Amino acid sequence: MLKPHVYHSNTTKTLLPLHKPFFHGTGCAFLPVNSRPSSSFCKTRTTFKPGCVPNRIKAAVASTVIDNVDGSASAVKALVTVKQTVGGFLTNLGLERGLDDIQDLLGKSILLELVSAELDPKTGQEKNTIKAYAHRVKQEGDDVTYEAEFKVGADFGEIGAVVVENEHRKEMFLVDIVLRGFKDNGPISVKCNSWVHSKYDNPQKRIFFTDQSHLPSQTPGGLKRLRTEELEAVRGNGVGERKAFERIYDYDVYNDIGDPDSDITKKRPVLGGSQDLPYPRRCRTGRPPCDSDPLSEKKGNLFYVPRDETFSEVKQLTFSAKTVYSVFHAVIPSLQTAIVDSDLGFPYFTAIDQLFNEGIDLPPQDNQGLWRTLLPRLLKAISDGSDNVLRFETPETMERDKFIWFRDEEFARQTLAGINPYAIQLLTEWPMKSKLDPDIYGPPESAITKEMIECEIKGYMTFDEAMKQKKLFVQDYHDLLLPYVKKVRELEGTTLYGSRTLFFLNPDETLRPLAIELTRPPMDGKPQWKEVYRPSWHSSGVWLWRLAKAHVLAHDSGYHQLVSHWLRTHCCTEPYIIATNRQLSAMHPIYRLLHPHFRYTMEINALARQYLISADGIIESCFSPGKYSMELSSVAYGLQWRFDYQALPADLISRGMAVEDPSAPHGLRLTIQDYPFANDGLLFWEILKEWVSDYVNYYYPNASLVESDEELQAWWTEIRTVGHGDKKDEPWWPVLKTPEDLIHIITTIAWVSSGHHASVNFGQYTYAGYFPSRPTIARRNMPTEEATDKDWEFFMNKPEVLLLLCFPSQIQATTVMAILDVLSNHSPDEEYLGELSESAWAENPVIKAAFERFNGRLRELEGIIDARNANKDFKNRNGAGIVPYEFLKPFSEPGVTGRGVPYSISI
Repeated sequence: MLKPHVYHSNTTKTLLPLHKPFFHGTGCAFLPVNSRPSSSFCKTRTTFKPGCVPNRIKAAVASTVIDNVDGSASAVKALVTVKQTVGGFLTNLGLERGLDDIQDLLGKSILLELVSAELDPKTGQEKNTIKAYAHRVKQEGDDVTYEAEFKVGADFGEIGAVVVENEHRKEMFLVDIVLRGFKDNGPISVKCNSWVHSKYDNPQKRIFFTDQSHLPSQTPGGLKRLRTEELEAVRGNGVGERKAFERIYDYDVYNDIGDPDSDITKKRPVLGGSQDLPYPRRCRTGRPPCDSDPLSEKKGNLFYVPRDETFSEVKQLTFSAKTVYSVFHAVIPSLQTAIVDSDLGFPYFTAIDQLFNEGIDLPPQDNQGLWRTLLPRLLKAISDGSDNVLRFETPETMERDKFIWFRDEEFARQTLAGINPYAIQLLTEWPMKSKLDPDIYGPPESAITKEMIECEIKGYMTFDEAMKQKKLFVQDYHDLLLPYVKKVRELEGTTLYGSRTLFFLNPDETLRPLAIELTRPPMDGKPQWKEVYRPSWHSSGVWLWRLAKAHVLAHDSGYHQLVSHWLRTHCCTEPYIIATNRQLSAMHPIYRLLHPHFRYTMEINALARQYLISADGIIESCFSPGKYSMELSSVAYGLQWRFDYQALPADLISRGMAVEDPSAPHGLRLTIQDYPFANDGLLFWEILKEWVSDYVNYYYPNASLVESDEELQAWWTEIRTVGHGDKKDEPWWPVLKTPEDLIHIITTIAWVSSGHHASVNFGQYTYAGYFPSRPTIARRNMPTEEATDKDWEFFMNKPEVLLLLCFPSQIQATTVMAILDVLSNHSPDEEYLGELSESAWAENPVIKAAFERFNGRLRELEGIIDARNANKDFKNRNGAGIVPYEFLKPFSEPGVTGRGVPYSISI
């Protein structure tokens, strides 16, 4: 199928639900009706999104046979079913609808053209298409059926595509086109699942290819021109502002995070396009520059993404993007109204508990019933007379152990089995030293000494033995954060340190925190300050340790959200999506392999640019780095991101968490044997790689096919030199010459969009819903940092109050809790990796068999994970009050479950 060229007609702001396209087409399928895949391969999925609801309808297709007119031609009939949508039904009441009704009465609603895959043997030219108008014949519920008739000669040859022109004045969603009546062939079903724009908005016709995949060199002669022209059409010309109905894929830098025209304090630096602030590219929107800052792009109500990358609409309120929108536009403003003082903290820990018991009274709301439907977990009436209460679900961690948040063993365990398992690394150099310029940031040597460590591990081994036996690990945010300490401290309501946290691996494979080092660089005429905090058995030391942990957890929360989550999954995947659509035809087998891994990522990224990572957005308002959050993400990209390290095995090796060992499972020997994320992740990676290998080796049996595939080579070149252009000259980029090279590249991209994202996203509410477990911001300096006598007296008299003041404010905490609840939620129509086959895969017997093996191995993985969680020897995933590690269990029921791995980054 060709990527859709779609149209957004006049829109009306509404909170009516939107959803994902039914089974978002990867290329229209030719599938005999009497041999369709089972429902497990053809399940329709629906979802919704917030935003504008245009005037439009959707479409689907079926067919009937007509007897042959004569011996040389077949009479073919097609039935096209248009699925009428909420927006179309409710908003198409004016002139446009009247004109479309006239068009239906005239019998000229949709123009279909059959395209032969073969060239004319006499002329060597393309054969003429066979045209017919489809006219409306009936409506059942939301399905409106259209019918067309063709006469197809015996010499027309194999159908390669269907060209569609929408004669209506509003877009429609075309599901499929089923053709019957061919003399020597069964029915043909062309899967579309795509928006079709009105010809009045764009005269270019839409082309839908069959489910047969072709490498460029194997493209049937009758389709070569269409294949080339379609790719040229989706690339655009790089000029002008994109319109909502378009399907243009192009690149731009991140110059729309700020909004200086509304407030000059919202000016933000451009990310990408420079070595100072390198960054991946986003989808180009073409909006004009800001008046106050020509380097920044104007804000607007529309954050363009190509039309079929957006969620479509249905009546059911099923997709969490709608819920995200509602949180941004309704819940958070209501919280801001209810909590007048934005700096107000929680006076007691019991006040935090009330969020889950009594809730927060919100101002009266319009559409309260809609609110409750959208946010059933959040908005709960605690009595018949209280209809405006925001009450949070108790996270599973707190249900199991309400004291989990301050236990040291849990603090350490979550580095291996929590929502940010990508930060911990083996300590390989001693003494620990900063790589920053000492003239600017002070002495580089760590304040953690060998004697401090030996004091903590006395009775187990010496320091030298611990280093030799690989028993010491570190979570190091020192060099990343220290350059921002002075800047962040100039902001109101937040503070920052550079930090290092040291851990020791116990004989039972659990981690023990040994020390936390916090550092402030020279600033404001004061020298560098650094101090080490250790577990203590004295009350003052205990409270200082708890305060130091709060700072480190805020650092880890920021790194998790800005780097492990946003940067490494959402942000770095967008260039892959753009390049795939620009360089790989919809009939290319690699396009069809990757397509489910990209569904709706661009739309959710656009929502993030609007509300989450924007100037004064959720991240800036609620996380320690404040307005420097995205800049910090850019610095991390420049310092840390490498494509080759995005593969799980390479990531583990790079952090010293594994070494290559051909005799070990998966070819790796883990440094910590009980590392739940790595244990499950490596098996997941192996299963995913096997599926990709089966698929790639079928289409590329030898290396020459890889090297000669001009679309594939252009795709990989564009990813390296444009999508990630700020790193185009790095030596670590993989080459693409063999099927093995391609398998590794595709497996890496698929892992990032599935396993990596699931492991850092869907457990967020479980582990951070009770915010003292993972505060997102620290608002007070340590009392030992040049504290006055009054400050120290306050700490000595009320250490609990100081900790509460250091934690997020009430508005910050509740805002993040509401967002995390939504982001951790699986929608009822979630598309899980390996659960359902794409139609093109099901059409090919070899690929279908490979997919069924893939599905079977994923179901085996579920059982393996359950067995591991039940094994008492695995103390990092089994124990009193411990939540089992299930982030990489492939499948899940809807809701906040802490398990389930979707194909794509869709939330």
